Amino acid sequence: MARRPHSTSPERPAKRMKMDRLTPDDYRNGIFLAPMVRSGALPTRLFALKHGASLVWGPEIVDKAILHAKRVVDPDTGIISYNGKSRSIYQCSPVEKPYLIYQIGSADPELAVQAAKVVMHDVSGIDLNCGCPKPFSTHAGMGAALLSTPDLLCSILRALREAMPPEIAVSCKIRLLSTQEETLALVGKIIETGISALTVHCRTRSMRDRDAAMIERLKEIVDFVKASGKDIAVVENGDCKGYDDAKRIREMTGCDSVMIARAAESNPSCFSPTPLVDVEKTLYPAYIRVAKYVNNPWPLTKFCVGQFKGAHIETSKKGTLRQGGGYRRRMDE
Repeated sequence: MARRPHSTSPERPAKRMKMDRLTPDDYRNGIFLAPMVRSGALPTRLFALKHGASLVWGPEIVDKAILHAKRVVDPDTGIISYNGKSRSIYQCSPVEKPYLIYQIGSADPELAVQAAKVVMHDVSGIDLNCGCPKPFSTHAGMGAALLSTPDLLCSILRALREAMPPEIAVSCKIRLLSTQEETLALVGKIIETGISALTVHCRTRSMRDRDAAMIERLKEIVDFVKASGKDIAVVENGDCKGYDDAKRIREMTGCDSVMIARAAESNPSCFSPTPLVDVEKTLYPAYIRVAKYVNNPWPLTKFCVGQFKGAHIETSKKGTLRQGGGYRRRMDE
């Protein structure tokens, strides 16, 4: 197989963190890419890093899924794929490893540890998903269901911290509970598990994206964690629109960093103070080049670019791009 031209490879981020391990300080003063199903694909993460993201979360992968996957390395690009029976479950790159957080879906300490050990050489941190309210995550007691079983939640975090080598950070992502008192009680238990960072999605389990995030509730949580004396970074998630908005949220709440989801889905260069604004001439072609280089599955690439704000896509049924008077999506595909 001929080697792909080097010029198409995604650039390494200009800002480099130390390579030995992530510490709570690495979770501070940053803007992060949130874990997103499908939208958090490898090209999106590389694109986000190039445009200013400090750390990137991959999409949640359930523990049992990764345990049955086969690890394959592309000899030309170094891209690592964890393959299931019919498709790739998870892709990652050595370029992103110092900044990559693997989010795990689990409701079992032993399975969580086994799954983390499978991927720990390809990532820098393990994050337990305790916030996703979707049925595919909660049906087996995972995701936001863990908010109702705090002892189990904390036992998974403790098991991960005890089993992982010191160079692998452990963190978790939660949602607000119905009352502030309940939330602080849960946070109080979580911060005793040895984690490096806690992300708080400022919505409750019953709230959806159309509901405004209750960012004002975070300040008390931040003050509570700081008062505990624990060296744990607190990260806000919910309704951040980009670089400038992240500054506003940090000033408002005192949080250490901010995590972006929907705005990054619409424009993965939103982490920059000067994001790409011309979707068709700059954002779209640049993203496609990265996706092609890492051999991202075409249906997944098409889905991701279809989320770009202002993007219109036209493709052939073989997945080739067409450009003529703009991009338009074929509704029959």
